[in-house]
Formats: sequence, C-alpha cells, structure tokens
Amino acid sequence: MNIILEARDIRYQYPGNREVIKGISFHIRKGEKIALVGPNGAGKSTLLQMFNGIIRPSSGTMLFDNEPISYDTSSLRKIRKRVGYVLQNSDRQIIAPTVYQDVAFGPANLGYDEQAIRNAVSMALRHVGLEGFERRPPHRLSGGEKKRVAIAGIIAMDPDVLVFDEPTSDLDPSGSEDLMELLDELNQEGKTIIISTHDVELAYPWADRVILLLDGRILQEDVPEVAFGNSKNVRKAHLSVPMLLELSQELGRHGFIQPERKPRSVLDMVHIITNMVNSSYTNTRPGVISVCNVDKECKTPLSVWIESRQNLVIGAMGTRAKQRASQENLALEFTYGVIDKCILRALRGLDSLILTPGSMVNRIFDRVDAYCSESGNEIAVIPMNNSNHNPEPGLIVEGNKESLIN
Repeated sequence: MNIILEARDIRYQYPGNREVIKGISFHIRKGEKIALVGPNGAGKSTLLQMFNGIIRPSSGTMLFDNEPISYDTSSLRKIRKRVGYVLQNSDRQIIAPTVYQDVAFGPANLGYDEQAIRNAVSMALRHVGLEGFERRPPHRLSGGEKKRVAIAGIIAMDPDVLVFDEPTSDLDPSGSEDLMELLDELNQEGKTIIISTHDVELAYPWADRVILLLDGRILQEDVPEVAFGNSKNVRKAHLSVPMLLELSQELGRHGFIQPERKPRSVLDMVHIITNMVNSSYTNTRPGVISVCNVDKECKTPLSVWIESRQNLVIGAMGTRAKQRASQENLALEFTYGVIDKCILRALRGLDSLILTPGSMVNRIFDRVDAYCSESGNEIAVIPMNNSNHNPEPGLIVEGNKESLIN
C-alpha cells in the first residue's frame, strides 16, 4: 500500500497531566492528502508533533517508511529532513533576520554547500511566490507572507511529507484559498500532505481521507463523505456537517434520490440538482476550456491570444500562474476551485482559460475527464502550447497534455 507513516497503539501523557493521546493506530499512504479534524483539545497538534520526532510517544510505535522512528540525534536529523513540520504560528518558526537566512537555515544544518543552499532557497522561494524577498526582514511581512516563508524553509529541505498545524489560521479567505492551492500543487508534485484543522468546510472538499479525533482517540477514519456523513459522530466531536453534504442529506430526506457519490464541490451539487429536476444543458453547446502552462512559452503571446476572444474569463492555479497573471495585468475571475468553476461555465456555453504550472496540468485533464465520464457531457479542453489532436474517452481534447507538461 506504499505506507509512509504509521502509528501503532501510540499514547502520550504530558508530565504531570492526563493522557492526551490514548491508544491511536492508523497509517498514511504516500501521496495522500490527510486531514486530522477535531475540536480544540482533541490531540491534533500533539499527534502531528510525533510525525517527525518532536514528541516521542509515551508508549507504542511511530513508523516512517516501515521503520520505527529512532530518537537519537542522528536519526532525528534524518527524519526531520524527510518530514517537514510547519507550525500554526509562523512567528515561532521564523528565526532569522532576513528571509534568505531563514529559508537557508534548514539546508545549512543538513550540510549543504553554499551553492546548494542558494539553489535550494531560490527553488523554495519561487515555489511559494516570494522571489525577490530574500533581503526582506520577516517582521515586516504580512501574515500570509510569513506563512509562505515558513513553508519555504521546509520545502528547501525537499521533504517527502509536509505536516501543517492549522495552516489557514490567521489568514483571510483569499489567503486561505491561496495556501490550499499551494498545498494542492505540492501534493501534485508527489508530496504527502497532512493538516490539522477544525474547519470542516476546508477539510471536506480537500482531503483524500479524514481522521476524526476526539479526546485523544480516533472517532472515525474514512473518506470525507463517510467521515463527515455520520452526523452523530460529527455532533459528538462538536463539529458541523459540511454544507454540501448536509444539503445532499436533506434532499434525500425529502425523497429525492441521491447518487452514491456524494457532492464534494458546487459542480457536483449542480449536477445532482440538474438531474433531479430532469433538466440538462444538452441544448447548449458546451464552452471550451483552454489551458496555458505558464512554465512553457506559447506560440502566440498570451495577451494577444486573450484579446482575440470575447467573453473569456481567466482562472489561475498555483502561485506561479497568479504571478504570471499579475505580470501581464490579467484580471482573474477564478483563483480557487478553478477547474470546477470553468466546467460550470462551459456547461453554460461559455469559454474560459486556466493558467497553471506544468505540475498541475494533468489534474485539469483528469478532473474534466472524470466529470465528462460521469455526466455524459463533452467539454473541449485545448492546450495552448500544442495543436496535435489526441482525444480521450468522454473528453474532447485538442492537443496533447503530455507535451503541454513537457
């Protein structure tokens, strides 16, 4: 199953206090997006700190890559390179007088030479959209920028697993959307992502699996629609059922037949409601979704291409795509949930353009293909960087997504 992290009957008791982790067992597979969800005091932060040896279980075993974690200095050094931990409060994690020095701290401690450190810092800052911030003092940055510096400091060490304690705390809605988009991008590049949160609306559409915690124990562990679908457990954990799932459940109570696959997005919900009222978009020719890989040059300048099209809206996925839009003074309509929003627009017969880094291209094709396969609709997806014709089942694709990425 390619398990990368595993807990076997772990327990933890702070000195002089009650037991806060009470016999927990679970596993996390490589490449998964996992959300630990529970109320304050459930044990989320304590559990996260066991993933890279910050805290040692009082009993039981934590394993990384099928090997028990050891707690000597050399072993901890190795595990903390492979499992990066981002604190809830970025001010507690940022310690250096400049952004460059802070991001360079991890690689320097790992023994990188000067050129390797410069390369790692440059890569990490580019990844989080902070190129040009090297000389800035962290205390003059915004909360969102500090969070990105903290993440860059971890990315610079190229870990396999990224662990985030309440990643969107203290961020406004726009900053939260940007951060979750960054986590998706990192996951698309092969990183295993684990977050703790009490925000069910954030965890429900994002996670591959949810581990619901209460009072130091696992209340339920499953895919989000099942974990949050048990309203008794959700109430017990002092949480609420995600809005889309609650709406689906309520429609079922009113006698409307609900599909086995529960809605995880507004697009899913619109599809369900459309089917319920026996209506469809078949009388409207679907719009086209164009895809521009911002890591590659297009044959036609982007601004020229956009000017030649009317009623086109633009969405951007990932930091580099948003930077490209800013550089070219492009007005972005969509910055989060971009693919589904462009599908909804296509169903109304309207065109859209998605700006994306190369690592996210496959995700666009796969999501549109999955929707088309399930709904029977046909939506054209056109890579701007290539003109060869390579159709896939249920999806009209003008171009080759592999060449768009490469």
